[in-house]
Amino acid sequence: MKLLTVNVGRPRTVEYSDAPGGATGIDKRPADGPVRVADPGPKGEGASGVAGDTVCDLRHHGGSDQAVYAFAREDLDFWERELGRPLANGAFGENLTTSGLDITGAKIGERWRIGQDVVLETTSGRIPCRTFQGWLGERGWVRRFTRQAVTGAYLRVITPGEIRAGDAIEIVHRPAHDVTVAMSFRAVTLERELLPRLLAAGEALHPEELRTAREYAAGLGAGAGAVKLP
Repeated sequence: MKLLTVNVGRPRTVEYSDAPGGATGIDKRPADGPVRVADPGPKGEGASGVAGDTVCDLRHHGGSDQAVYAFAREDLDFWERELGRPLANGAFGENLTTSGLDITGAKIGERWRIGQDVVLETTSGRIPCRTFQGWLGERGWVRRFTRQAVTGAYLRVITPGEIRAGDAIEIVHRPAHDVTVAMSFRAVTLERELLPRLLAAGEALHPEELRTAREYAAGLGAGAGAVKLP
């Protein structure tokens, strides 16, 4: 398992962005040389955990629990075949493009060591948005991506440091529960009946999803966490 590229984005203004002012950092390109990764701070205050990367919509992106976004090259290859066009590393707005790692099948709270020092922990899957759809230029993309449920993973930074293309990836902790990135995504989108099962992941789960699961399990919000697809 290895890291193929570390991808960073510069801000650009587009008509399809959900962010105030229409800015987005979704256009991510592979970086040359080492890139520092660190905890960016709370959501709404901190941006990306990847140095040189841009997060424009702090309402929905960035912060400690979404510090880094990873997507597998194997899953990009699947979408290349489905869409009938090439997808470069970083094409889905991911910070890390990996090889040999089952990201969507990873467990919530699973920890990866990348290179010598950096340790990251999975928190949730990626919820698609209008900006993602506009960036790819695919009609119905939010619905299509959601139904496929191959989401990549958001991660928090446990141990900061530098990473670079070619670094080895090692799974250093895999929790005993059965809550995967894919399950957590399905639970907050199309299969709300799965929400109580997310509680097994505990505090490792993204706090917003944990709150939704607790409310649903308590019978306080049968519709909580559901994503309406365009």
